Amino acid sequence: MSISTKYNPKEVEKKWYDSWMQRGFFHSEPNPSKEPYTIVIPPPNVTGVLHMGHMLNNTIQDVLIRRARMQGKEACWVPGTDHASIATEAKVVAMLKEKGINKKDLTREEFLKYAWEWKEKYGGIILEQLKKLGASCDWDRTRFTMEDDMSAAVIEVFVDLYRKGQIYRGIRMVNWDPQGKTALSDEEVVPKDTMAKMYHLNYEVVADGAAEPTYITVATSRPETIMADVAVAVNPNDERYTHLHGKSVRIPLLGKVIPIILDEYVSIDFGTGALKVTPAHDLNDYELGQKHKLPTIDILNDDGSLNEQAQLYVGQDRFEARRNIVKDLKEAGLLVKVEEYASVLQTSERTGAVIEPRLSMQWFCKMDKMAKPALEAVMNDEIRLHPPKFKNMYRSWMENVRDWCVSRQLWWGQQIPAYYLPDGSFVVATTAEEALKLARKESGNENLQPEDLRQDEDVLDTWFSSWLWPISVFDGFKDPDNKDILYYYPTNDLVTAPEILFFWVARMIMAGYEFRNELPFKNVYLTGIVRDAQGRKMSKSLGNSPDPLDLIDQYGADGVRAGMLFSSPAGNDLLFDEKLVEQGRNFSNKIWNAYRLIKGWEVDESLPFPNETAVKWFDSRFNEAFVQIEDHFSKFRISDALLAVYKLVWDDFCSNYLEMIKPAYQQPIDKQTLDKTVKLLEKVLKVLHPFMPFITEEIWQDLKVRKDKEFLIVAPWPKKDKFDKQIIETMEVVLNVVGSVRNIRNSKNIPNNKQLDLYIKVMKHDHYQPFLGVMRKLANLNEVQFVKESIDGAISFIVAGDEFFIPMEGNIDVAAERERLTKELEYTKGFLASVDKKLSNERFVSGAPEAVIANERKKKADAEAKIHAIEQSLAAL
Repeated sequence: MSISTKYNPKEVEKKWYDSWMQRGFFHSEPNPSKEPYTIVIPPPNVTGVLHMGHMLNNTIQDVLIRRARMQGKEACWVPGTDHASIATEAKVVAMLKEKGINKKDLTREEFLKYAWEWKEKYGGIILEQLKKLGASCDWDRTRFTMEDDMSAAVIEVFVDLYRKGQIYRGIRMVNWDPQGKTALSDEEVVPKDTMAKMYHLNYEVVADGAAEPTYITVATSRPETIMADVAVAVNPNDERYTHLHGKSVRIPLLGKVIPIILDEYVSIDFGTGALKVTPAHDLNDYELGQKHKLPTIDILNDDGSLNEQAQLYVGQDRFEARRNIVKDLKEAGLLVKVEEYASVLQTSERTGAVIEPRLSMQWFCKMDKMAKPALEAVMNDEIRLHPPKFKNMYRSWMENVRDWCVSRQLWWGQQIPAYYLPDGSFVVATTAEEALKLARKESGNENLQPEDLRQDEDVLDTWFSSWLWPISVFDGFKDPDNKDILYYYPTNDLVTAPEILFFWVARMIMAGYEFRNELPFKNVYLTGIVRDAQGRKMSKSLGNSPDPLDLIDQYGADGVRAGMLFSSPAGNDLLFDEKLVEQGRNFSNKIWNAYRLIKGWEVDESLPFPNETAVKWFDSRFNEAFVQIEDHFSKFRISDALLAVYKLVWDDFCSNYLEMIKPAYQQPIDKQTLDKTVKLLEKVLKVLHPFMPFITEEIWQDLKVRKDKEFLIVAPWPKKDKFDKQIIETMEVVLNVVGSVRNIRNSKNIPNNKQLDLYIKVMKHDHYQPFLGVMRKLANLNEVQFVKESIDGAISFIVAGDEFFIPMEGNIDVAAERERLTKELEYTKGFLASVDKKLSNERFVSGAPEAVIANERKKKADAEAKIHAIEQSLAAL
């Protein structure tokens, strides 16, 4: 049967993905007779579409799950999406704005109705896109972090931790996102290097008795906050300001009088040595204010504009107010100077807005107690990080963990289950009904009615649902002993990005020990960041990220998968170049052309079997490579595993093995060779399948008639088998000989179709005998003979210590050949002299490792043998 001359991914990919789905190959159920293998997907945001980071992450997960499935394990890859409170609410607000609807004009229920409609319309896009990549998730198990059971688990955990005293409510300085209008955890803040301005302002000293006003100069990067100043601090040991101890100053423009306070916290040699104290808008100032019992004045609204307490610039955005106050300070003669300096800007991960430190009443989760078992598990390798270089980073964060601000001022998310009584007290309960009973009991007021209770307006941080993911996807809170959680948990491997190691991976580990008293997964594979050729992180805003679906359309899913993995070692960033996926596409074409070659052979059953050596060699070479591939997998070197497969397929199978066995042009092949080649190809397809599932399934099904469920996706993974090291080493020598003959042809312009004679000068020639047929065929040799003496008038070369001769009579320009050999002789003598110099150096010989010295001695012996051969060739000429 004829097959297409070109591999067409578009025709193949949908066909096989649909076939896999229809036959239920992705679906998993607990099976006591099989070992479970479980991966839970890092749930992408429902707002998201496929980007290059998703491509890398999910390709690696799919490679692992497909290999496990072929190993006979009960492979379960659980997909799902995250409700992404901040990002989704922003999308819905923007959508409503386009319709002329303001969120402020809606009730919570009305807004949530719109949000759910938006989620149903757009929330599954990224999962559908993952199918294009070939992701073999168990789509029947798809979960969403805000579905009823998942939300119930979140509320249950909150109540449990509150009752244990690990969740509390209090006023703290938090990271405030003025655009999202919500608090953020430290991990949701992204630092960005920038150039900032330092403004030096004069504060007038009050009633110091001088005839003219005197000033103290304060340096600040945020002049718009001076209206919230409550003091100016100086170091008591700073002699410049001794005369100001006990004095007061006036806030510029505002004129309000504030004290000068003394504190050794102030650095004498930084800035002017005088620090404005603004407790409401700086964490360090807040702690200083608490220490000195200073008032706190918050002059900013939720959206970052100035409020009535500022008195000046009310209603202006903070940055507009900064521009105006700098102008007014300059006009008033109170701006001394402006300096530029390198700074770090704290921004919101979700909206990109500049963060405001802000005092706010929030809910917090204590982390120190839960962090201890989670730290120990990673430090003692109960949970392994790949690569392990991230252990130190993990330890540093866990040893200095801070309480987690878990409340967010949003409507989209799980509403905090705290219910306030009319007197301002509150109770925490899983339902409103339970809260009412608890409120009546704790207040002693049996007349309380449902309408007397008001539920907290805030929702929980998105990560407060995500940290429960490995448990909640198997309903481990709803039913702690159900068959799924008992079979699939703990999961095996987690694949994620290093940037969420702390606020997702670490918290999942904490949750695992807190709520099930065991780890949530055994291995964490940390991918690198996909960057462009200039080293920049790929992003839509920079315009440096290709659309993954366009890449799949152009190069095929297999080509993209291979291209992404060619240079993506764990934990190291991937410098993406489209040439990588082009290389992946070329690999697909190489495989396809090799298959077409095999498929095109006619069989003659009467022919003898001439290719026993080639078959034995490739079988051994496969088994040798398979040991390397398995070793790479065991160490989570997925990129190295693919490169080992690539070399096996491209070099060993396509370039060498098929060349050894293919019949002469338009000649038939013997049946035994073809049958064995098909079996070898099936083994190759198996190890290639996890990386390139579509083309391998296409060839597998076309190779011979299969039963209904006899698919490559569930074919048994190869097992380690013995291999003949001698045949591998000898074939390597043979292939080097063939390469040398071909080089001589090229350098002497001898046509490839002209047969040459080859003479081999070697003491023992038994190991060459089985390979002479291969040598003749690949190098197009006429006669191959073993000799004891050199051959006059022949070009010689040395491979593995043996000398080879090709008579050149009538084939070459003698004068030109003499000139070439003379130059080569001079170079080799120079090389030998450098090796002799090294070996005559006593310090080198006495200090270098034995293996290094042995290698140098081998170089010396090879060079001497080569010189002898060249001299003989020159003599022959």
